[in-house]
Amino acid sequence: MWLEAGSNFGVLEDTQPGQPQLFTHEHLVRLLEDAGISWTAYAEPDFGSPVFDVCPLDFTYLDVEHLGFVFFNDVNEGLNPQSVECIAHVRPYYQLPTDLANHTSARYNFITPNLCHDGHEGVSPCDALESTDNTLRSDTWLKQNVPLILESAEYQEGGALFIIWDEAEDDGKFSDGPIGMFLLSRFAKGGGKKAYSNSIHYDHSSTLKTLQEIFGVEPLLGAAADPKTKDLSDFFKGNCGNGNDNSEDCRE
Repeated sequence: MWLEAGSNFGVLEDTQPGQPQLFTHEHLVRLLEDAGISWTAYAEPDFGSPVFDVCPLDFTYLDVEHLGFVFFNDVNEGLNPQSVECIAHVRPYYQLPTDLANHTSARYNFITPNLCHDGHEGVSPCDALESTDNTLRSDTWLKQNVPLILESAEYQEGGALFIIWDEAEDDGKFSDGPIGMFLLSRFAKGGGKKAYSNSIHYDHSSTLKTLQEIFGVEPLLGAAADPKTKDLSDFFKGNCGNGNDNSEDCRE
């Protein structure tokens, strides 16, 4: 929800659409649609769960709290399981390779691995052919799936891939952060081939603010509108990601 609207809306635990039902139109994909910018969320069903053909989703299919879009009434159409808007934009992950091959992928794409592949601690059961180590399993998933994106024409012609963890460790000295994030892009410092990092304080609002600047949609949402929220422009060459994305180095 924070990546989508700059707020958790008071939700502090795992939940599913309707708990709460959010009626605001002030969230990212609504701004994108209003600006004529396409978007798709690709979600990988949990191990042993059916491939979904309804939307909004619930825990029957996957950890739906990782799909902030479907909590909004203008996407889930009043929790209608046959919501045309929701079904059109929230698709099973297996559809991504086809969309990339057919050059029908959207401009903004949000990918959600399932619980066995997202690095969460203490997850079972998973495929017996995969590692029992949660971190290794997620790392292997990235190694297998990231090249699909990096080798696509859409990425190579001007894409940016953000690999984002949603939270820090559950407990221990890193329980309050940092939260991992990688940026891969030819517009990024290092061109996606050499490492670059900084010590600037960011949170999920920084990512949201950056996405809004890249796509040029306003108003800035939730905490992204806070003047103290830093965008991710330092990770980009030139002025990319800082509201100046029409420059030669920033063309999509």
